[in-house]
This record gives sequence, C-alpha cells and structure tokens, in this order.
Amino acid sequence: MYNSFNRVQNVFGFFTTVACVFGAFIAATDLFSPRNPAADISPDNIQVVKGRPHYYSNKKEEYAVLRFSLDADLSSLFTWNTKNLFVFVTADWPGPDNTTNSAVIWDTIITNPSADHLLNIGPATLKKLRRSSAGKSIDPSRGKLKLKNQKPKYQITHPSGKIALTQDVTLKLHYNVQPWVGLLTWNMPKDLFLWKTMAGGESNKIALPALKVKESKDNTKSQVKAKAKA
Repeated sequence: MYNSFNRVQNVFGFFTTVACVFGAFIAATDLFSPRNPAADISPDNIQVVKGRPHYYSNKKEEYAVLRFSLDADLSSLFTWNTKNLFVFVTADWPGPDNTTNSAVIWDTIITNPSADHLLNIGPATLKKLRRSSAGKSIDPSRGKLKLKNQKPKYQITHPSGKIALTQDVTLKLHYNVQPWVGLLTWNMPKDLFLWKTMAGGESNKIALPALKVKESKDNTKSQVKAKAKA
C-alpha cells in the first residue's frame, strides 16, 4: 500500500501534468488570433554634439540626439493571453565586415488592462486606466501610439567616440510580446498563420549631420561689431 507521502507525490505529479498541458493549450491559442501590426516612423530633428552623453561618462565624446515621429497600431498584438507589450525604437547603421550597429533611443511598456497594477504609476492614473477599460476585454486604444517630434530617452553613441557624418542610419520599431503563459515573442520575421509581419516600422535611410560646434564668445562679439559697423 502507498503511504501518505507517496499519495501526495502522485497528486502533485498529476496536478503539474494537467497544469503544463493546460498552459501549452493557452500558449497555442496565440497562433489563432489575427495579428497585423503596422507602423510609420520618420526622423524629425537630428543633432550631433560633443559632451558627456550620460551622467556617469568620464570623458567627452560625440553623440547624436535624434527626435522622431511615430504612428503605430499594435493593438492587434493584445489578446487575452497578453500580459504586456514592450516597444522600443532603434537606430541602425552598417558597420565593418557586414556587421550592423544598433542603438536603442526610446522605449515604453504597454500593459494589458488586467496587468495595470504592475505599472509604477500613481493611484489616480491607475483608477483612470481601470475606468477606461471597464467592460472591455481589451481596450481598443491599447497599443496605438501617435508621437510627434518625440524626444529620445537615450543618445546614440559609438565606442570610437565618433558618430558625426555616419551614413545609412535607419530607424526601426521593435516589439516584444510578453504573455501570461507561453514564450516571449519578438518581431515576426515572416508570417506565421494569422500572425503577420509588421507593415512598415522602418524609416528611410538618413545621414547624421556634422558635429555642431558652439561659437565662442570672442567670435560672437566680433560678429556683432562687424554688423554694427556695416
């Protein structure tokens, strides 16, 4: 006869088996939800300056500050199994030997209404979010981003300390779907059942401008005097 410990082990084993099968079924349902993300991104204002790009930088170097506009509809990525959506924008440009340089310039986290409590926000904002999603399985406005002349969170740097006049820079929108159950999913490289690749999400190639040099006080004074004499 089995003792009590053996019976507990059998019950626990059966429970974990059922939980795994049920979890796999939930994860598989993502493949049958239509997802067709789309985005349009473009640069607005680009500057290359020399200084300390981070508060912990111990030396001055060139870095680029790139503002952008973004119109994205990622609402189809939200299903009942979506916990939150991590969205970020990168600036990519070719490097030596067929390599690619990539720098993240902006990111954000968009939560499912049922996961709003995970956000680090105040009670008033949380109450407003809950009110807007009341009675809705998924708020249709979730995942829709409209940004104009958006200031970047992070500057573009390079290990060499030189970034001015860099050619073929492209802005790209990326997403990471974090489900309640299942695997993390990044940008789909190709269509998978009803899950389509992102339409757009990449800007035209641009070139970073030359280093912006601040005029000295002596040069400014001489220019003012020259204008006064004229």
